[in-house]
Amino acid sequence: MKISTGEKIFYSLNYIVLAVAGLSCIIPLIHTLALSLSDNHAVMSGMVSFLPVNFTFGSYDSLFKGTRLIGALTNSMTITLVGVTLSMLMTILAAYPLSRRYFYARRFFSLAIVFTLLFSGGIIPMYLLLKSLGLMNSYWALWLPSLVSSFNMLLMKTFFENIPEELVEAARMDGCSEWRLLGGIILPLSIPVMATLVLFYGVHYWNMFQNILLYITNAKKYNLTVLVQQMIQNQAALAEATSNEPQLADLITPESVRSAGVIILMIPPLLVYPFIQKYFVKGIMIGAVKG
Repeated sequence: MKISTGEKIFYSLNYIVLAVAGLSCIIPLIHTLALSLSDNHAVMSGMVSFLPVNFTFGSYDSLFKGTRLIGALTNSMTITLVGVTLSMLMTILAAYPLSRRYFYARRFFSLAIVFTLLFSGGIIPMYLLLKSLGLMNSYWALWLPSLVSSFNMLLMKTFFENIPEELVEAARMDGCSEWRLLGGIILPLSIPVMATLVLFYGVHYWNMFQNILLYITNAKKYNLTVLVQQMIQNQAALAEATSNEPQLADLITPESVRSAGVIILMIPPLLVYPFIQKYFVKGIMIGAVKG
């Protein structure tokens, strides 16, 4: 079909806008990476743009040896892996019964969950609740409030509802129980939406910041996000990182160490996303629209 002149102009403008939006996201990342790989003189003199100047790994070496980076990275991985596992388990167990038409009070519970998308108790009641439960300074204070995201649960519920009912009825006729139906038929067909929700929950737990500052008082339990934030705001932490490596003192600068911390914080999501990207659009579209 021939494309009209107006459509060509519209598509061209779309490409330009998307290109500008993409560059606005990737250019700061490239600049930060170049800063983390450049030496002290180049960074201080403002010579670094998009390519490293006087290439060096001194910032990363100082970051690993002069800060609690390994411990913070381990904490982030623990929070993320356990949190994603628990959240996915609870989301599946909540979404499946709500997707079955024969489930009693299905409409009531669905409306109650939607209600939580609009209204919540707030930070202070949640803080008082977790404190009364004795969960302060425990990772359970991070996992329990985030066990089920209402939006994610509704997304998975809608995906379950789009699975052909004939398939479910055939499994029941063969004597399939609810647990076997869920584990052997429903979940294998739901890989796109499950991969999408793993990404959503993973990003949420990996970037968790406010809840850790509220509920975790032991600095040894801080995750990588909090450590990088402290390095950005606290010059003393940066001075400690550089002073522990005197042979690198002339090669690195606090700015490059901060940049190295930001890059390390971004690496895990960047490594995981390509493997589940192919499921992302399909999971969102099928789970968000009732077919």
